Amino acid sequence: MKPTDISNPDYFHKVVDCQWACPAHTPVPEYIRMIATGRYSDAYMVNWHSNVFPGVLGRTCDRPCEPACRRGRVEEEPVAICRLKRVAADNKEDIRARLTPIPEIRNGKRIACVGAGPASLTVARDLAPLGYEVHVFDGAAKGGGFIRSQIPRFRLPESVIDEEVGYITDRGGVVTHYGQQIDSLKALLAEGYDAVFVGSGAPRGRDLDVPGRKEAAANIHIGIDWLSSVSFGHIESIGRRVIVLGGGNTAMDCCRSARRLGGETVTVVVRSGFEEMKASPWEKEDAMHEGIPILNWLVPKQVLHQDGKLTGMVFEKVKAERDARGRRQLVPSGEPDVVIEADDVLVAIGQENSFPWIERDIGLEFDRWGLPALNEATFQSSIPKVFFGGDAAFGPKNIIWAVAHGHEAAVSIDLFCRGEDVTRRPPPDVVMSSQKMGIHEWSYDSGVSLDLRFKVPHAEHEVALRDIRTEVELGYDRELAFKEAQRCLNCDVQTVFTTSLCIECDACVDICPVDCITFTPDAEEAELRDRLRVPALNLTQDLYVQDGLKTGRVMVKDEDVCLHCGMCAERCPTGAWDMQKFFLETAKPKAERVHACQAQ
Repeated sequence: MKPTDISNPDYFHKVVDCQWACPAHTPVPEYIRMIATGRYSDAYMVNWHSNVFPGVLGRTCDRPCEPACRRGRVEEEPVAICRLKRVAADNKEDIRARLTPIPEIRNGKRIACVGAGPASLTVARDLAPLGYEVHVFDGAAKGGGFIRSQIPRFRLPESVIDEEVGYITDRGGVVTHYGQQIDSLKALLAEGYDAVFVGSGAPRGRDLDVPGRKEAAANIHIGIDWLSSVSFGHIESIGRRVIVLGGGNTAMDCCRSARRLGGETVTVVVRSGFEEMKASPWEKEDAMHEGIPILNWLVPKQVLHQDGKLTGMVFEKVKAERDARGRRQLVPSGEPDVVIEADDVLVAIGQENSFPWIERDIGLEFDRWGLPALNEATFQSSIPKVFFGGDAAFGPKNIIWAVAHGHEAAVSIDLFCRGEDVTRRPPPDVVMSSQKMGIHEWSYDSGVSLDLRFKVPHAEHEVALRDIRTEVELGYDRELAFKEAQRCLNCDVQTVFTTSLCIECDACVDICPVDCITFTPDAEEAELRDRLRVPALNLTQDLYVQDGLKTGRVMVKDEDVCLHCGMCAERCPTGAWDMQKFFLETAKPKAERVHACQAQ
């Protein structure tokens, strides 16, 4: 098997499972160590450079990092990565002086961003420091997009949104056009912008199409529109009996909001099984904790009404089966229909893109699903100066994906405006640094905590349900944050092996607590995986292989089960093993390019 090329940035990046899984590739272990040492502002800035909205995401992120967390391989619960992010935001000092400076002299390039959601704001955040003049258009009175309009205040206080949006829009370089809805891309292009970024989201909720829908229309509401009306204070109450249709996070926000606005009996109805619901597990748990039942395997069949007023709904009981081709489909179970009484129904069965403002005769191509035809790496459309990102690009996802899209689109826009090839992506910034301070001393806390995951404190049940603006999660205090941060296994501190120093004494093999190191004759990967002290079964995680040993054997380490405890490096008598911190920041438009732009 070929020796591992650890100079490839992706190799160790992939070993830092949490960072690899994060769409914005936030250096998770780095900021968690900072929190453990009380460096909250530093931890916030590490987040800000990567994910732009640490306070928002610390409360609302879908947490793709946590299922990937290495801690989850040794016990049931991963590190509370997301909630530690909030700790940094809640405890930071004034960080405005540390934000990337905005140059007074512009570079002469103007960029238009359609929509003031997380994708557009990320583009603005990345480009303004390079001297671009970024114009952000949105029909709402404030920036934030669906962060502000669709996430309830009991999950995300408006003050947090105002603060983090303000870090982008209030420092110069960004011109906001709030209350100004773009209704023609052709007209916007005619205004002479050097590039246009479309981050308008997926603003249209899917509707319900069953008998009785039209007759009871007054009390059937599209979930995302209803949440927006609640957020802006246009709706302050709801009927006593409420049905919420859908199994995603929007449905969970709808049902929990309805409980706070007068819904005494709120029922979530889902056509799939509980485990198949798209809502995050913690969102489902929070809803059920508030006394909201979730009924599964029920498909809407009819809306019941009397004298034009909604009275309830009829549902057909279904089950999942595979057809001859193995495709999953829902079929009637043969059980009796289920009738649920209701005064209001909230429809949260999905969202879709809507581009009525983009003319179809301007050369912008769409795919068969009505989404723009894009280069998936550059986010460039068939009109070279028009780029897309966030939900507007590939359909509804979440905030962290929108941020990741914004970063990539900003790189593309910068390259495009400078006349360079947008497909030639700049490499990430990578730094490797030894953590050795002595024979058995490291510059980080290498001790492994045995604590289980600490629960995040919540407001009392009766207090939380009394006011829709009362934040439910209270967050970790500093003491709990320290304890939770200690659970991190520092998987960015890599075990780096130097063959020429190894005397093949097998001390590292003997001391490894998870038997992940093996010295063995070389072979093809499949054979090596089976030959290790503990077979390496996870094919998605690489083997670390180094040759050149005096006996002709190879050193093989299974990266999947390594705990990064550093015991191999402590035990090695020759220093063949070293613990080196791997720090990677994904490519973004570089501020040092400002001067080059000004010179053009």
